[in-house]
Amino acid sequence: MVTVASKRKTKVAKKVEPRRGCIGSCLAWFVYPLPAALFFMILMFVWSSSTTYISGRIVHVCVSSRKLSNLYCLSATTQPNEEFHLPFMNSSSSELIEKKVPVLEEKVEEEKRLVIPVNENLVNRNLKGDLKEGSDAVLEKPSTFLEEKVGNDGAKVTNDLKDDSNEISKVVMENPTGEVKGDSKEVSNIVLETSNPENDRIEEIKKAKKTVKEQLRFHRSWLKNQNQNHNQCDGRGIYVYDLPTKFNKDLVAQCHDMVPWVDMCKYFTNDALGEPIPELGSRWFRTHQYSLEMIFHSRVLKHPCRVYDENKAKLFYVPYYGGLDILRWHFKNVSTEVKDTLAFELINWLEMQKPWDKNLGKDHVFVLGKISWDFRRKDYTKWGTKFLEVEEMQNPIKLMIERQPWEVNDIAIPHPTHFHPQSDDDIRSWQRKIISSHRRSRVSFAGAARPGSQDSIRSILIDQCTSTTEEHCKFFDCKSGLCDEPQSLIGLFTESEFCLQPPGDSPTRKSVFDSLVSGCIPVLFDPYTAYYQYPWHLPEDHTKYSVFIDQEDVRAMKVNVVERLMEIPLKERDDMRRYIVYELMPKLVYGDQNAKFDFFQDAFSITFNALMGRINTLKLD
Repeated sequence: MVTVASKRKTKVAKKVEPRRGCIGSCLAWFVYPLPAALFFMILMFVWSSSTTYISGRIVHVCVSSRKLSNLYCLSATTQPNEEFHLPFMNSSSSELIEKKVPVLEEKVEEEKRLVIPVNENLVNRNLKGDLKEGSDAVLEKPSTFLEEKVGNDGAKVTNDLKDDSNEISKVVMENPTGEVKGDSKEVSNIVLETSNPENDRIEEIKKAKKTVKEQLRFHRSWLKNQNQNHNQCDGRGIYVYDLPTKFNKDLVAQCHDMVPWVDMCKYFTNDALGEPIPELGSRWFRTHQYSLEMIFHSRVLKHPCRVYDENKAKLFYVPYYGGLDILRWHFKNVSTEVKDTLAFELINWLEMQKPWDKNLGKDHVFVLGKISWDFRRKDYTKWGTKFLEVEEMQNPIKLMIERQPWEVNDIAIPHPTHFHPQSDDDIRSWQRKIISSHRRSRVSFAGAARPGSQDSIRSILIDQCTSTTEEHCKFFDCKSGLCDEPQSLIGLFTESEFCLQPPGDSPTRKSVFDSLVSGCIPVLFDPYTAYYQYPWHLPEDHTKYSVFIDQEDVRAMKVNVVERLMEIPLKERDDMRRYIVYELMPKLVYGDQNAKFDFFQDAFSITFNALMGRINTLKLD
């Protein structure tokens, strides 16, 4: 072959050279270098399609191909016989070549990436009755309270809090394979060893709890800024909007068919206090847990600091019954657009009001009689509305029976109980009764099992309670209807030393306040049930009024709750009870619409004074 080729070249040279002259020379000059050029181009292609980087003593060479959608890498160590672990096999991200950092292909939706597993019971608060829809805590936008709106409120947040929140606000994802997610600034910081997701989760929980505690201290600071004389109204005027009736009164009129299995109208009598309960006393009523909006409205209308000139007001109250607006659609098959209609109409109405436009709603307050999650509907569910998710609702204060832990302008205030005093004497009379009450049972639990919830510890508590005598623990099964009778429930609590308060459909429970009003020491299993919820009405030192037993220990059967509570000495129990009865209880009840207190402050008065304290921190026009 070589010989033949050689002859051909010779013949061509002899024949062409004399006839074509310089044309043959030019053609030969162009054709001969082609093999070398082709070889050089192949080398360039391979070089441009690969990258090499060194991490510690490990060398990675990665090559891509047009026919392959992924990037393949070959790695080796610079030390003989050394074992190592690769954090990835391949990646489809072009940033790997540009930044020389392995990244995981992102396949998770944006809202599902912002996950911090803070609390197993904060699953998905879009719940129907006893149902849950998830198993992990989903807390969106964990650093919301550090955004500019806090600065607009005139609040000074500590640098430590900012640092912690910045870390928490990063995307947190479970990473059992130890794969590197995101970009790294320095190649030398790449961690190739498999990480421990459980340790990462525990660390994030610690940071999250620290952040929430700092936020609650910020809320408590508003109480310090209030006027010392609570009865003075100078510079403390509150203006009540006269909303179109479709935003409040018309909703109350739908009480007959609001909930399929009960006529809510009986709960909305007596300015939403409900029907009287003479068995318990003259100031006791069948108050529904969702009556807060109407109770608060009736108190504001008769508040001595109410003004009718918006120019003289410091605080603007919007009497929108958003909880009832949601409740009427909970059990009806309607679209999400229908559920959002009235809330969006309210926002449009407010935007046409001069006070709202003046300070963008910073000096406005809403009272919503349901939990925050019901007003924060996500795209993956149809439960509730998006009222609190819209931008216009970020500045106002929202008072609710349960707050969203990451929203600085969400404030939790007590659930309404059945006791509504009208004077100091009413409170003193009840104090005398419960401090002297004979506590027949050491422990009691009023509730029902949640067999459909894997996270619930109720079945364990019921087993521990019913396996002993009623003197040690008395159980009220709410499925039997006992819990629907306030006189039976309050009777149980006034005769018990400790009342078990595990989370239910959401972390908070109205039963916590029923037990405190009855002088029964609540036993909590989740800090979000009370400790991270009510900054104005419950003290930061929760050991003064409650006992905490971690629900994880209960779930793991590491503790028998009844036996643990039996070990608490008498003096410790008495100290907690006296604090509850004399210091705490008056602050947790809502007086009726004609209430007047000289010595005590009820839940409404404390709330109003704290709101005025907040107004004093704002820089308003």
